[in-house]
Amino acid sequence: MEKYENLTLDEERALYGIHDAEVVNCRFEGPADGESALKECGNIRVKNCNFLLRYPFWHVQGGEIEDSRMTDTCRAALWYDSDMKIKNSVLGGIKALRECDRSTLTGCEIVSPEFGWYCRGVNINDCSLEGEYPFLHTRDMEIENLRLKGKYSFQYVENLVIRNSVLDTKDAFWHTKNVAVYDSVIKGEYLAWYSKNLRLIRCKIIGTQPLCYCKGLVLKDCEMEGADFAFENSDVTATINGEIISVKNPHHGSIVADHIGEIILDEHIRKDADCEISTRE
Repeated sequence: MEKYENLTLDEERALYGIHDAEVVNCRFEGPADGESALKECGNIRVKNCNFLLRYPFWHVQGGEIEDSRMTDTCRAALWYDSDMKIKNSVLGGIKALRECDRSTLTGCEIVSPEFGWYCRGVNINDCSLEGEYPFLHTRDMEIENLRLKGKYSFQYVENLVIRNSVLDTKDAFWHTKNVAVYDSVIKGEYLAWYSKNLRLIRCKIIGTQPLCYCKGLVLKDCEMEGADFAFENSDVTATINGEIISVKNPHHGSIVADHIGEIILDEHIRKDADCEISTRE
């Protein structure tokens, strides 16, 4: 493989179109302020590099990025790529990943508003992520051991599995389809409204007014903390260990908990509702 090593590059499209190449110990910064350093590349290996300039990886077909750093000035770093593997790297800058296929991130630290929009086939393992609106309209994802600090996360996502993660995020999982979360903590307000076929298995759910207007909702062996007005107008099958503060107007299915502080059933609103609600006490 051709090798580019120990370089400082700041010109426009500095390594445009290279294939079957290694880029090692390079810095992409300087007064020329050039964009799109590695655009239209393929089968590249990038190691221990620093990216301070915009749009470095666009339309890349196959690549590995390892032990590298993208600063907050490196905006929109990876767009329209396929088969990218990113390992032990820092992804800073807004819109770091978008419209990509089959992206794998392992051991990464991500601080990026609007991260991961409109992607397909994302695999994340042992990463941290901070950002607003992560993963909007992305589909076919697998996530393990993610530490997320977000706001409006996973909106309109389809076909997602999450395991062993901590998700601290407001309004997560709105309008999602076919999502399963296992052995995780989910903290935030108004969880998963308008979702379809959401499964929460052995999860701890923290926050007000969760899981309303859902279809095909399943909770198995979960805990709920601070959960008031839960399950409003939802079709749900839930087994809860511990207390639910209040349940309001669930639609179809069944809810079982150790204790429910208040069950609110507005007959003039419920109409054909037939959800069975019971406690173990």
